[in-house]
Amino acid sequence: MHIKDKLAQNEAAERIGISFEFFPPKTAQGVQNLYDRMDRMHSLGPSFIDVTWGAGGRLSDLTCEMVNVAQSVYGLETCMHLTCTDMPQERVDAALQAAYKAGCTNILALRGDPPREKEAWEATEGGFRYAKDLVKYIKDKYGNHFCIGVGGYPEGADDNPDVDLLIDHLKEKVDAGSDFIVTQMFYDTDNFISWVQKCRAKGVNVPIIPGIMPIQTYAAFIRRANWTKAHIPPDWLEALEPVKNDDAGVREIGKRLIADMCRRLIASGIKHLHFYTMNLAKSTELVLEELKLSPTAEAPIQRPLPWRPSLGLNRREEDVRPIFWRNRNSSYIARTQIWDEFPNGRWTDSRSPAFGELDVYGIGIKGTNEQNIKLWGEPKSLSDLADVFVRFLEGKLDRLPWSDSPITAETNALKDPLIELNKRGFFTINSQPAVNGVKSAHPVYGWGPKNGFVYQKAYLELLVPAYLIDELIARIEKNEDFTYHAVNKQGELRTNTRDSPNALTWGIFAGREVVQPTIVETVSFLAWKDEAYQLGEDWAKCHDATSPSRKLLQGIVDSWYLVNIVNNDFHNTNDLFDLFKDLNVKDIDVEIAGEPSEPKVHLNGATNGTTNGTASEQLAKN
Repeated sequence: MHIKDKLAQNEAAERIGISFEFFPPKTAQGVQNLYDRMDRMHSLGPSFIDVTWGAGGRLSDLTCEMVNVAQSVYGLETCMHLTCTDMPQERVDAALQAAYKAGCTNILALRGDPPREKEAWEATEGGFRYAKDLVKYIKDKYGNHFCIGVGGYPEGADDNPDVDLLIDHLKEKVDAGSDFIVTQMFYDTDNFISWVQKCRAKGVNVPIIPGIMPIQTYAAFIRRANWTKAHIPPDWLEALEPVKNDDAGVREIGKRLIADMCRRLIASGIKHLHFYTMNLAKSTELVLEELKLSPTAEAPIQRPLPWRPSLGLNRREEDVRPIFWRNRNSSYIARTQIWDEFPNGRWTDSRSPAFGELDVYGIGIKGTNEQNIKLWGEPKSLSDLADVFVRFLEGKLDRLPWSDSPITAETNALKDPLIELNKRGFFTINSQPAVNGVKSAHPVYGWGPKNGFVYQKAYLELLVPAYLIDELIARIEKNEDFTYHAVNKQGELRTNTRDSPNALTWGIFAGREVVQPTIVETVSFLAWKDEAYQLGEDWAKCHDATSPSRKLLQGIVDSWYLVNIVNNDFHNTNDLFDLFKDLNVKDIDVEIAGEPSEPKVHLNGATNGTTNGTASEQLAKN
C-alpha cells in the first residue's frame, strides 16, 4: 500500500501512525540480527519501515535485499531510500526494478550526502543533480506505481543553512510529484511547528512526517545533534547533564523528553511519527510505551490472517498455507519463492514445482554451534532432551530448531498437557487448540475483519519413537474424528487421509466466502518432513561426532517418526492428548564408546524390557 494511503487510513481512524528507519549493517551477522529485530518490532504495529541507501557499492545491493526480505518474509510495508550520490541512471533503473520486483511501492528520493572521501557533493556523470530530478524521473518511468517521499530540513541542510530557500526547493520537489515529506531529526519542537506553518503558507500541502531520534546514550545524543546541526533546548541539556555517565538514567530521562516532544507534535496536528531507530529497539519501545502507542493484550493489532502475510509482488493474494511452517515463516517464503501461483481461498495442487531446496539461505538451523550449545545445552538422555522442550514451553527458551520464535499466547492454552507429554518423551514441535466461533477481534485467536467469527481444529505435531508408532496409529484410527500423517526420515508414509487438503482454521465474515487460511495437506507435509529432519540433523551436528549428545539427537532423526494429528471435531481439544494415556517413552542411556542401549517402554508405572517381547507386543498385552 502507498504510504500516503496508509497515512490517510490512520487519520480517518483517528489513529497516530508510527514508522521505523533501519540501515544496512556491515556484517552478515549484523544483517541476521537486524532481521530478527525487524521481526520483533513488527509487533509494535508500524505503518511502514524504511531502509536507508548505501550509495553505489555493496551496501546499496544490501538495501535492495533488505527491502525484498522485509516485504516478502516479514510482511512489512517498506519504503526504499534512493539517492543521487554515485548513482548513474542505469544504477537508478536497477534499484527501482529491484524494488518493483520485491513488491515495494514506496521510495524516499534524496540527493544524498557526499561520499566520505569528498568534501562537497558532486553530481555523477549520467546521473541526477537534485532530488526533484530523481522524483520526476521515477514519475515519468513508473507513473503512480511508486509513492514518492522527499526529505525536509526544518533547521537547514548541511550545505545550505537558508531554511526559507530550502522550503522553496521543497515546494519544487512536491510539484515534481512527491507525495509526502520525512524530515531530518530535530529536538526543537517550537521551531519545527513554525517550519511546518511556513511550508503550508508556501503551498506545500502533502503530509509532513517528523523524524524522531530517540536518546540512547548521552554521547550519541550530542554527537548526532552536532552532526545534523540540530538545536538542543537548554532545558534538555540541564535534565541530561547530571546523569550523562549513567546510560540507564539517560534513557529514562530521554524517554520522557522525546515523549513530551511527540505529545506537542500531536497536539499541533501531526498524525504520524517516524523513528530513527539506529537499528536498536529499546529506546523506541520506551517512547512508544510512554506515549501509550504500543499494542497491549487488551488492544492487540488486528491480524488479517492467522499467519503474517507476505507483501511480495506475486504473493499478496496468498491466503492459504500449510500449518507446518507456522513457526518458520521465513523458511516457508524461501522455499516457495519460485512458485508461479499462490492459493487464493482454496489450496491448489502444490506438486509442480513444489518446494525449493533445503540449502537456500535461511532454511537451516539458526545460530552458531557454540550459540546453540549454550542455548540448549548438551542433552545426553531423553530426559535431558525433554527438559529442553519443557523449558521452551515454559517460556525460558526463545527458540527451538523447529520454531524461530518463543512460545505464543495461543499455545499457552495447551501448555500443561504439552509439558506433561514432553516429560514422557514425546517431543512436540507444533500445536493448536480447538476454537469454536470466537469473535475475530479476540486478543489471542482473532484474525480477519472485525465482527466475524473464527474456528480452528485441535492439531498436534510431534516426534514419536518407531517402536510406539503402531500402537499410536491403532489408537488414532479408533476415533473416526482423527486424521493423521506419520512419516520417517526415509519417507515411509502412513496416513488415513485421502490426499486432499484439510482446513484447520477458517473464518466467517459478513459479505465474504468462508476463508480457510491454514490447512494440512500430504504433499506439503512430505516437503516439511525433509526440512524437519534436516533441522534435527543440524542440531545433532552442533555437537562433536563422538559425543553422547550427537548420538542421541542423530538417533532420533534416523529412527523416529514425524506425526501430525488433527481432531476434526473442532469443539474438542482434550481427545488428542488422551491418545497418549499410559503411553510413555523409557529413557535411553547413551554410551560414549558404543551404541545407545535398547529402548524400553514405560507403561502404567511398570517397565517392560525387550526380554519379555517386543515393544509393540508389550503394548498390545497392556
